[in-house]
Amino acid sequence: MGGRLDDVTLGILAGGEGRRFGGRDKAWIEFAGEPLVLRQVRRLGPWFAQVRVSANRNGDLYRRHGLSAVADAGAPQGPLSGVAALLAHCTTAWLMTVPVDAHALEPAALHALRAAAERADGAVAAEPDGLQPMLALYRVAPMRGRVDAALAAGRLAVREVQAQAGFAVVALAACVGNLNTPAALAAAEAGGARDDPARPDFRPETPA
Repeated sequence: MGGRLDDVTLGILAGGEGRRFGGRDKAWIEFAGEPLVLRQVRRLGPWFAQVRVSANRNGDLYRRHGLSAVADAGAPQGPLSGVAALLAHCTTAWLMTVPVDAHALEPAALHALRAAAERADGAVAAEPDGLQPMLALYRVAPMRGRVDAALAAGRLAVREVQAQAGFAVVALAACVGNLNTPAALAAAEAGGARDDPARPDFRPETPA
């Protein structure tokens, strides 16, 4: 496993409507007694220079926990508009996007993406059952314009933007563990929550 990714911002994708959870904000649904978004910040945040959350509601909750949440610039247009918002607010050379409910994600997968992207404008994870476009690394400078152009043209498929930009594809073992339904959440909790303690010196960046 590599060291801290000092040139990368962690961007947690939490702007969905939560339709499969009855419209609840998935970011604040608890997994093993902890809101999913706070779990991601605690487990993964220590490896990154900064943490940002793509979120379109409950801004007060993020502020209460000292987190920087960024909303979509216009009407939400799915995950790609969340990626665009994160890129717009990113001050590091790279942005790593992860789903808020990727509860099983390990730092080793993040380092594999960073290594693969060195000669490209980004990298995207692929598990045995297919591509995982929400788990990806973006080179910020060129990808801001590409993503904005795709949104303006109505091309909203994240994987298509990544393919057109020539993202490296990184084959990983099943590691994301998305919790897409209440049943998946219950099954994951019953199976036991994988956990890594955060570094003791980590503090989430407080928004200005």
